[in-house]
Amino acid sequence: MPNFNRYFSLLLLGAALAAPAVTMAGPKPQEPSVQVVRVYDRDHRDHHNWDDREDRAYRRYYVVQRRTYRGYDRQNARAQRKYWRWRHRHPDND
Repeated sequence: MPNFNRYFSLLLLGAALAAPAVTMAGPKPQEPSVQVVRVYDRDHRDHHNWDDREDRAYRRYYVVQRRTYRGYDRQNARAQRKYWRWRHRHPDND
């Protein structure tokens, strides 16, 4: 019986020491990765994050211009620069 208590306490001590290492070594759940698209404005020498807010402003730009929508990445450089000039004159009202 005394040997049983000794082995049981050693087993319990070993489990208590190993538990943090086992839990830290486990794989973490994957977090959804958000890919940020950054666009460089050559004329104003700054970067813009292309997110939902920027997309709404871009679509508003097409409404104001009375043109059919065309994706920013499909525009030529001249049209893109024209958009950024308009965008700097019409900032968001946050």
